[in-house]
Amino acid sequence: MRDVASMSGRALIVSASMGAGHDAVAAELARRLAAAGMHAEVVDVLALLPLRLGALLRWWYRAVMLRSPWLYALVYRVFFVSRRAPSTSPLTIVAAAGLARAVRRVRPSLVVPVFHVAAQAAGHLRERGRLAVPSVVVLTDFAVHRLWLHPGNDRYLCPDTSTALAVTAAVGRPAFRCAPIVRPEFACAGAPADARARIGLRDGDRIVLVCAGSWGVGRVAATARLLARSGRYIPVVLCGRNERLRRRLDRLLGRAGIALGWRDDLAGLLASAYALVDNAGGLTCREAFAAGVPVVTHRPIAGHGRDGVLAMARAGVSVHARRRADLLRALDRLEPGLPGRAALIARAAALFTTAPAESLLLPDLLPLRDDEPRPCEPAP
Repeated sequence: MRDVASMSGRALIVSASMGAGHDAVAAELARRLAAAGMHAEVVDVLALLPLRLGALLRWWYRAVMLRSPWLYALVYRVFFVSRRAPSTSPLTIVAAAGLARAVRRVRPSLVVPVFHVAAQAAGHLRERGRLAVPSVVVLTDFAVHRLWLHPGNDRYLCPDTSTALAVTAAVGRPAFRCAPIVRPEFACAGAPADARARIGLRDGDRIVLVCAGSWGVGRVAATARLLARSGRYIPVVLCGRNERLRRRLDRLLGRAGIALGWRDDLAGLLASAYALVDNAGGLTCREAFAAGVPVVTHRPIAGHGRDGVLAMARAGVSVHARRRADLLRALDRLEPGLPGRAALIARAAALFTTAPAESLLLPDLLPLRDDEPRPCEPAP
């Protein structure tokens, strides 16, 4: 296998501005590839859609998740996971046309989708001979729905073995485990006291971060209120860019908790936390894994959020608390010094012992050579 330090060529990373997680993964992957000597350019698949269709799609998704999550749950069930759904949607065809234009402009030696619409578009082009370079899909979720999967893509990079096996069975293409893509500062955060002081908390306060994503979605108010009333934990709610949610929680929690807007010092906040309570199984969970902070999921958002938190729990890297009482019991069992906390952190840390994603992005990966790792096996 080619050493990552000797990479050359150009990579086109195809992300989507749906929240912040996919773009953060794309940016970090581009940084790593650039450090290895490979030019990397990131494009937003939503920006490749005509007639501002991408902006409309983003607006609709955000509005539905904030106001009518039941509608997204229905859409997800019918179009994302149903076996009766069409294999190719009109959106895939339109996105593929935009991606073809981006490929002609960038002239990459490799295309790397990190969002499901991008994966569908790249696979569509590749299968029809309109994309002459490999497409390697980086899965950003533990739960992989049907729209991530297209047999035209050359390789899939997955967060764990069970996901890799499921992908291989579904598309008949190589699927490999790779370490989660997070920024390096999460593994070496600054002094927790600094982060506590910035948000007005003391060293002895037991902080539980409650994540609502960059859009501030989900029933986090009820979660924060439960933690505050317990008297054992101080909820610090990450409201993202949802200023309305932040103001509401400020009034609701008073001095019993803290509501924060968008933060650029999340690594320090995680380092100061007793645990993370999450509702989507997204990038913040991977960042907590890297920081050695246990993750408990509760009240997951509709659709992929629910499937994602359940898949993480099955993988043994997080605890899913279904009921209110379960959440407090799960947190109580994570007391420092107890074996449950150490085991949970160790299983999550093991995710980072597999091959880094950039080492599996080989412009000349087809056909697989004898010295490459087999599907679903960690690279040496």
